[in-house]
Amino acid sequence: MSSRLVGVGVGPGDPELVTVKGVNALRKADVVVVPVMDSGERGRAEATVLHYVPGEKVVRVVFALNERSDRGRREAAWDAAGARVAELLRAHDAVAFATIGDPNVYSTFTYLAQTIAELVPGTVVETVPGITAMQDLAARSGAVLTEGTEPLTLVPVTAGAAVLKDALAGPGTVVAYKFGRQAHEVAEALRETGRLADAVWGSALGLPEESVRSAAELDETPLPYLSTLIAPARREGGRGGKL
Repeated sequence: MSSRLVGVGVGPGDPELVTVKGVNALRKADVVVVPVMDSGERGRAEATVLHYVPGEKVVRVVFALNERSDRGRREAAWDAAGARVAELLRAHDAVAFATIGDPNVYSTFTYLAQTIAELVPGTVVETVPGITAMQDLAARSGAVLTEGTEPLTLVPVTAGAAVLKDALAGPGTVVAYKFGRQAHEVAEALRETGRLADAVWGSALGLPEESVRSAAELDETPLPYLSTLIAPARREGGRGGKL
């Protein structure tokens, strides 16, 4: 029988936001792989997983999670991580990979699955959806993501502030991921497009150091890399105005 690699979304950090299906997938797997940076500190995925499975079942695998400038180093890290997970798949029937948020939304799991398809042909790849940071921030801040016919645009600010500004010029809600290092540029884009007043941002959602604030408070102070921003759509016409 083919081995199974299951990408499990474990949410943005709050252990209570892991789905029942996600918990079951973690517990049924023979081993649970968690991504760590080469510095070795415990990440959100690992901390969340340890609420549900014993530590001896968890395997830490190093990924170049924040490497964007050195493609060679990044791909070498992907190859090494893929080789380690391939070893586990050859030894076990089911391997789970825990990823923050959702495994199909800007997740390291995407690259791992592609690598495994080459290293261990025939591996069955599955995913279990997870709650995303934008959903959690919306719930914690009271921001409504979409109404009626409004579009929703998700932008990683690592693509550049210009991409964010183009999205903000549109009619719908804009969510920005990974904007912490460019908080000043994001504030300027919000101000220039008239979207600053209603926007909110958050970081470390569900964790003791959680911060949820108005985007009007953004300045040149660096924020955590995984900060999330919601700029709600402009809404006029009262209840149901966008239907």
